[in-house]
Amino acid sequence: MRTPLQKGEQILLVTHTSWVKLIVPVLIAVAGWVAAYFIGFIDHYGWIAGVIGTLYFVIVYFTWKVNIWVVTNYRVIDEAGLLNHYAKESPLEKINNVSYDQSIWGRLLNFGHVEIQTAAEIGATDYYNVHRPKTLKDTITLAQAEYKNIQLANQAQHMATAMSMQADVKYTSPGAQSVASELEKLHQLKQQGIISEEEYNRAKNKLLG
Repeated sequence: MRTPLQKGEQILLVTHTSWVKLIVPVLIAVAGWVAAYFIGFIDHYGWIAGVIGTLYFVIVYFTWKVNIWVVTNYRVIDEAGLLNHYAKESPLEKINNVSYDQSIWGRLLNFGHVEIQTAAEIGATDYYNVHRPKTLKDTITLAQAEYKNIQLANQAQHMATAMSMQADVKYTSPGAQSVASELEKLHQLKQQGIISEEEYNRAKNKLLG
């Protein structure tokens, strides 16, 4: 991957287009050397056919190699380009929905189409002929859930820290610490699924007055 990672960013998954795309180039390379073998009996330059077939395969292979989709704990990166470089990013917090579909051949050979719905103006982003489309979709979904949990935990921690600092300024630390403690408890209840997002926000607003 040529896109630099951000601080604290980790790669969760790297996948390519389906290996099926390499079948035809392999056949062309093999056919080139077969032709070179038979032409060689007539013309000493028959090896050119084999070289051309092999060169075509090498170009297609390395193009396939750099055409990747990467899921990190911050974003989804679509990267391509052998000599040039194309990269498109979809931040996890901007992704609204991820879906995939497979044809009969796709199910047999494990490739398919993945669609990412984002909050950006461009709307949907489509990835075609993705190897292991379900794995890509599930990895994005899990990364989103983990990212959201981390953001909520950081938010609760920042709120608790802010309340503690306010308590120090006003010399009312017992009350402020109590509110901060309640905020932490509310966050834990929401994380455990005991209370909903709406109940969490309503209780939080009540605590903060």
